[in-house]
Amino acid sequence: SLLLMSGIALAVGLGRGWTRRRLRSRPRLRSFLLESLGTFQVCACTSELCLLGAVEPQPHTALSLTYGFTVLHGLSLAGSTCNPCGSLRALRTGGTVAGAVGIIAQFVAAGLARFFMRLVWSLGMAEAHLGALSQGCGRPIQTTEVQAFCIELLFSVVFQLTVLRVETVNPKYRVHLVALLITMLAYAGGNLTGAIFNPALAFSLHANCFYENFFHYSLVYWIAPSLGKFLML
Repeated sequence: SLLLMSGIALAVGLGRGWTRRRLRSRPRLRSFLLESLGTFQVCACTSELCLLGAVEPQPHTALSLTYGFTVLHGLSLAGSTCNPCGSLRALRTGGTVAGAVGIIAQFVAAGLARFFMRLVWSLGMAEAHLGALSQGCGRPIQTTEVQAFCIELLFSVVFQLTVLRVETVNPKYRVHLVALLITMLAYAGGNLTGAIFNPALAFSLHANCFYENFFHYSLVYWIAPSLGKFLML
């Protein structure tokens, strides 16, 4: 699993480097591909991390991997939000086209990441992959709908506000602060809602749940984080 996630990060890094060099004259396409690749990396690696949640000792292994790969994402995906809530800021400040392109890229990449990971799991390369395909909706919400809505709303506000406040911090320190915050939120709410606060990531991880009960899950994983972003602004 660690080799798989590292390979994904390496491939995405090469793709982003090629995109930056070759598409300088096409900024809109360049932006779309960079955001797509970044979101693909986040969604694919998080899908694999979810399979490692039961690895002993619990929850230390899962939290350590969450922190480590969040740092990796922060260092390798600089300049990309990989979260539709982040792209909403561009819509508010007048960058309607840029914000819309970013959101479309994120959801397209989320769907591709889900398809790719299920294809990889079907190969049965690791023990954790064997039962992954047979799982339908994993029922990530382990509390009431109102409480789940409030948790994702609160976590979105805390996360987005922290990102805004640490923008002036040296990048090599900022990435660790954000990773620490995400790890703390995962520890605090991971057993209740998964502590996702990212609509594209939620869609990638729990597409079956959206299919079975779209209103319920869209309210918790799409509307709550987006509302949190607007409240923070």
